[in-house]
Amino acid sequence: MDDFTRHLLPVGGMTVLFVMATQPEYGPALQARIDPLMTGVGPVEAAATTAHALASLAHAKRLPDLVFTLGSAGSRRLDHAEVYQVTRLAYRDMDASPLGFPKGETPFLGEPAVIELPYRIQGVPEASLSTGGAIISGAAYDAIAEDMVDMESFAVLRAAQRFKLPLMGLRGISDGKTELARYEDWTEYLHIVDEKLAHAIDLFSEQARAGAFLSPPPAP
Repeated sequence: MDDFTRHLLPVGGMTVLFVMATQPEYGPALQARIDPLMTGVGPVEAAATTAHALASLAHAKRLPDLVFTLGSAGSRRLDHAEVYQVTRLAYRDMDASPLGFPKGETPFLGEPAVIELPYRIQGVPEASLSTGGAIISGAAYDAIAEDMVDMESFAVLRAAQRFKLPLMGLRGISDGKTELARYEDWTEYLHIVDEKLAHAIDLFSEQARAGAFLSPPPAP
């Protein structure tokens, strides 16, 4: 049986489960700070792996206080190789509009099409994120309202919600300004993203030690 407790990290009075998709995004700066759960690529793998880990941790009575997803993202409008915290999450693959549901809203779930995340890291710019099963490039951005795109975060959110756990997210922009044509178009700047994600994790840790995330902010 997998020992998921090794991925739990105590931070400022909390226990945090960091979640990433792939090894190429996990560079030396992050390796010096966290030991993340690796889910694999896409919403199905992310949901299955995260839910499996959380169910195992719940059985062991070791659920974290917070789930934290991080990695790379694409964006046509945000600064390349910069890091943004996720403030709102959407699931771009969901479209039940022929049945009268708003595009992006999962039928009968009781959640809006765009879900607000509760916490903020002071000093890290904010952006909205769209999750889906396809890599977005070029004209495909025209159909997406959110600032950046990935393939896992909404799935990790849904797994966390099953266990009534809050989610935080960080994404570094690896591509999107030009159309993707090769694998290296994604990986070329991941070393810079790694360093900047690590810096944002340091800010999160400092603020966590000051008690900033021990309870969600009041609802507006």
